[in-house]
Amino acid sequence: MQDQLSERELRVLEAVVQTYIETAEPAGSQTIARRFGLGVSAATIRSTMSELEEKGYLFHPHTSAGRIPTDRAYRIYVNQIMRLAPPSHEAQHALRTELTGSRNAVEEILRRAAQVLGVLTQELGVAVAPALNELVLERLELVPVSSERLLLVFNLGSGVVRTIFVEVPGRLSPASVQDVARVLNERLAGLTLYAIRTTLPERLRDAGNSSNRSELFNIFIAEREGIFGLPEDESAVVLGSAQMLADQPEFASNTRMRELLRLTEGRDLLKEALAMRRRHGLSVTIGAENPDARLSEFTLVTASYEAGDLKGVIGVMGPTRMPYDKIIGLVEHTSRLVEGLLE
Repeated sequence: MQDQLSERELRVLEAVVQTYIETAEPAGSQTIARRFGLGVSAATIRSTMSELEEKGYLFHPHTSAGRIPTDRAYRIYVNQIMRLAPPSHEAQHALRTELTGSRNAVEEILRRAAQVLGVLTQELGVAVAPALNELVLERLELVPVSSERLLLVFNLGSGVVRTIFVEVPGRLSPASVQDVARVLNERLAGLTLYAIRTTLPERLRDAGNSSNRSELFNIFIAEREGIFGLPEDESAVVLGSAQMLADQPEFASNTRMRELLRLTEGRDLLKEALAMRRRHGLSVTIGAENPDARLSEFTLVTASYEAGDLKGVIGVMGPTRMPYDKIIGLVEHTSRLVEGLLE
């Protein structure tokens, strides 16, 4: 449970947070008194900072007389103190210019959005592509590529296309393949992939009236989990350039930069952290609030997007020292732009 902070404590805490965000240096009472005009002496500010430290909102590095905000300080700053800054006209123009030229594949829109968001915020742009489970099958194409192999082309809602190979026994005539494709489209088009997987045996029960067709339909039924449970590949998590963080003081050491690169190259941890945000609107997770300790020095700011069956996440990841007021506005604005492009 958070303490009830006095008005003076809130103002001093705000000044320390803003100073540290801007300078990456511990904030001292003299600096706060000089920059923020709080109407009290440096001695009073110093005393207030000591009280905030006792309550767990500030940290006192042993090599400095100044204070650094803790995760709790950033949380109370985001929840109670911060005034959101709308994206500048320049930032809005940059986003619009970069994204409106990409009215095509979902992944391309998200890749561009994550990249430009990273550039504008100087953090790592992140996005989660829609869960394929929830997408509707519009058309299924069957293309023979050899005597024992078919290429299945899934045309899904909102322009998403996925392909998968299926092994088939023996030689199938082109007429049989096209006949099976026609029946599949008649019975499956308009359903989500999840609905197809769970109801396929019933939908194809009376479909085979020749040995060739029956054999192929039986393969679809037997292997429906693999065929219609399309794998969520690495593109499910889309990242901007980690280079955006290279100039941040937090990543000045090679060790910290290597840790960041491990996170971004593995992606499994980020995929897990981001996937749970699909239905949460705006989400700000600060430092130790992350359930996985490997993210305890990072903040994730994300906003969900939703357009028809498509649901995903767009946002940024960076050190806990970030300009939350500007970044939250940019992330929310970008999610609305993405929704507009996907509709």
